[in-house]
Formats: sequence, structure tokens, C-alpha cells
Amino acid sequence: MKYFYFLIFICTSSCYQIERNCQDYKTGTFQSTISIDGKSYTSEFTRTETLQIERFNTKIDSASVRWINDCEMIFKTINPKNRAEQKDVHLKILTTTNNTYTFEFGYVGSPVKQKGVAKRVN
Repeated sequence: MKYFYFLIFICTSSCYQIERNCQDYKTGTFQSTISIDGKSYTSEFTRTETLQIERFNTKIDSASVRWINDCEMIFKTINPKNRAEQKDVHLKILTTTNNTYTFEFGYVGSPVKQKGVAKRVN
């Protein structure tokens, strides 16, 4: 009998699919919050299909955007000022809601990933 309940649980839970309407977040103005070593950082960015301009404190960064698929993109800093900024960043949208999305990001090829949440501002 235990196996029957287990089988029912597996069958019903496998039907659940995480919502990802990534098309809704390809362009627009967003506010992003990430946590690094327990400290929260917030920035605001505007994204078009091919460009992202991010404002963090008084610093402005521009990056070209290359979409891999509807939910994944690669950022390449346009005018890198150091070696770290020369590395491309891979971002993947994990889940979406009406006005936010959860994402993970990291340098291309690196196994280290961090997560954050972006909220549509406009």
C-alpha cells in the first residue's frame, strides 16, 4: 500500500511545471537585488534586445546582450576597465511572476553561480 501512495505522489508531482514567461523580460527597466556574502546589493538596469545599461550607485555599465534562447543570455561588457570586466557573464531566468523574475548568473564556464531577483520598474 505504501508503494501505491508513493506512486500517486510521484505521478502528481511530476506534472507541476515552473512558470517561465521569459519573453516578458527581454526588454524594459528593472531593479535587481542580489546577495553576496550576506550583503544585499541593488541596481537598476534598462535592457533592449541587444543592449543593457546598468546603474549601480554612481557607476554606469553597458553590455551587449546575446540571447541563447528565450530564458538565457550572455552579457559582454562594452568598455571593460579591467580583466574581470572582460569576462562574459551568463544569466539564466529560473522562474517568473507577473512583475519579477528569479535568475542565476556567473562567468561563462565557471561552476560558481549566484542568484538574484529582478523586478520590473517600467
